Order: sequence, then C-alpha cells, then structure tokens
Amino acid sequence: MKTNVGGIDKIARIVIGALLIVLALTGTIGVWGWIGVVPLATGLLNTCPAYSLLGINTCKTK
Repeated sequence: MKTNVGGIDKIARIVIGALLIVLALTGTIGVWGWIGVVPLATGLLNTCPAYSLLGINTCKTK
C-alpha cells in the first residue's frame, strides 16, 4: 500500500485513536470508542484507504 498519511495528520490520528480507545476502556464513552482503532491503525501504518479513494495525500513527496 502506498503511503498517503504524513506529518500532523499522522500525529492527530494516533492521538485521537488512542484517546478514543482509552475512553472506551474506562467506560466513559461506551463501545463506540473502539472506533478509535481505525485512526490509530491508519496513523501507525501511514496509509488511509479513504484517502486513496479520494486521491488525497498529506505526505511530503520527494
């Protein structure tokens, strides 16, 4: 898969994903918090399938 997530976008995905998972684990927001796995995974893998479909790329190209 081609890398299409970079910079601030990557950091935001990891932070938001981790926050949602922690809130789900503590019972603050319930089961819906597990949706945080998606942004966490896309941030860690540097690729987003939705970005690929829409032709978006936040990585700096060399």
